[in-house]
Amino acid sequence: MSHWIEKTNFYHIYPLGFCGCERLRSEAKELPEGRILKVIRWIPHLKKLNINAVYFGPVFESFEHGYDTTDYYTIDKRLGTNEDFKRVCNELHKNGIRVVLDGVFNHVGREHFAFKDVQMHGQGSQYKDWFSGMNFGGRSPYGDNFSYEGWNNCYNLVKLNLYNNNVVEHLLGAVKMWIQEWGIDGIRFDAADCLTEDFIKRIHRFTRELRPDFWLMGEIIHGQYNRWANPDMFDCVTNYQCYKGIYSSHNDRNYFEIAHSIEYQTGQYGNLYMYNFLDNHDVARLMSVLRNPAHAECCYTMMYCMYGVPSIYYGSEFGIYGAKGSGRDADLAIRPCLELDSIPDRNDALLQHISELGAIRLSSPAVQSGSYAKLELKNQTFLFKRELNGETVYVALNISDGDYTFRINTHYQKLADRLSGRQFNVNGGVAEVCVPQNKSMVLVDGSMAAPEPVKHEEIPVPAPTPAPAPTPAPVPAPQPEQPKNNGIRGLGVPNGRKIVIGGHYKHFKGGDYVVLNVAKDHETCEEQVVYMQIYGKPVVWVRPLNMFLEDIDDHGNVKPRFAFVQE
Repeated sequence: MSHWIEKTNFYHIYPLGFCGCERLRSEAKELPEGRILKVIRWIPHLKKLNINAVYFGPVFESFEHGYDTTDYYTIDKRLGTNEDFKRVCNELHKNGIRVVLDGVFNHVGREHFAFKDVQMHGQGSQYKDWFSGMNFGGRSPYGDNFSYEGWNNCYNLVKLNLYNNNVVEHLLGAVKMWIQEWGIDGIRFDAADCLTEDFIKRIHRFTRELRPDFWLMGEIIHGQYNRWANPDMFDCVTNYQCYKGIYSSHNDRNYFEIAHSIEYQTGQYGNLYMYNFLDNHDVARLMSVLRNPAHAECCYTMMYCMYGVPSIYYGSEFGIYGAKGSGRDADLAIRPCLELDSIPDRNDALLQHISELGAIRLSSPAVQSGSYAKLELKNQTFLFKRELNGETVYVALNISDGDYTFRINTHYQKLADRLSGRQFNVNGGVAEVCVPQNKSMVLVDGSMAAPEPVKHEEIPVPAPTPAPAPTPAPVPAPQPEQPKNNGIRGLGVPNGRKIVIGGHYKHFKGGDYVVLNVAKDHETCEEQVVYMQIYGKPVVWVRPLNMFLEDIDDHGNVKPRFAFVQE
């Protein structure tokens, strides 16, 4: 683990949304100023939040959403130019804010030069071995005269063959350029569980040779995290287990859930640092998931004070809402364009709370990397402590129906809450601390002087050196005809599949729903499923039962139209 990550508060930006870019690159117009420069105007806001690292989602040339990379060496023209992004990185570094980029190395878009060369030259292409599952005896769902492997059966995302050294060298060349030209400090690896271990180990060695403190973080959703985060691979992984545990424990008013997750990870992974978050570019905003918005402050206190590095998804510090939808517009609400002077229904109290949490974390070694111990746990109240080198920090959370008094055994003579400024006397080694409903406290030694304001030190930017140029792209091949009906075809209901009233279902394009009942059409007596969207606005829908239960052919991938999740 790199030393600087322990003293870091992240801010996560999805640039194409943040900058209000067109849905497709082909729709973009030439702009006099790169949109990515907007980040510079947000730097005072980031410093107010005590942010000292920004993780950028995809910034490289792509056709649509950024995860369909066209060119690893060029900033997406919807965002600006390479020079524009260099200005952004330099300004962030001058203000003590590190830069981490999204590395989408498992797959590329269909407009990547190597794939278009295969479209043009077929088996004669020098790039035919750059892609997984290439078969010139079949046809792709897009009508190519060959078939190939798509990421998660999404054929607009062509899976790279990471066993091919030329592919790996092409990717390493890009990473070297990012480090040399922009001085980036780390990479977040998209779909990290789909990458080969050899590739991860190689890029680990490669980046450490360029920058000994370079940081690598993998997007891992399920499984044993230490399989991916270890001394030879990633420094850190996305903590989806505790992401779910935090909001769910508040929704169910059951702190046992998140306490179990923390204790499991402590016992299973030891000092493995996690990348902690409450929402991101793939999931609904926290405020759209919480049943009681008043629990948001406690959620953020938990995230900032548990082991690992915290991350704020842009705009969530204002308490904005955004539920994931379905179809082409599924992600629009969670990837909005925001302007600082016109945030809708901004929650300044939450903003201030997160700012104070950021200051606490940057000034407290115990919160950064201290040990964890549970002191008191009930369904709606939770007290734990973090300790390091004689410093003890007590974290108290209360989501009960009223004020709650914790009795805290402590060696300090007085306790002080860093969030509210309140102080509590200690009598006989015990402090009685009353925490208001839906509030939290971060309690420290009350006899100590107030901490100095957090300072953002300038981060040195390496002098740029020439980077290898990408392989020139050949003349583009004609675009294949798109599948009719968007490539979706109903296949009927599998034997034995039944509807579950009250069941939680996920649509194949995204979106979560609960089945309310099965009704009959008055005129035809056809059975209809009545179901409601779970997150966001509670919209109720009706669909024929057979259509709801059937399997579909989605560009060659057979899956349920609605997959049953749970009752």
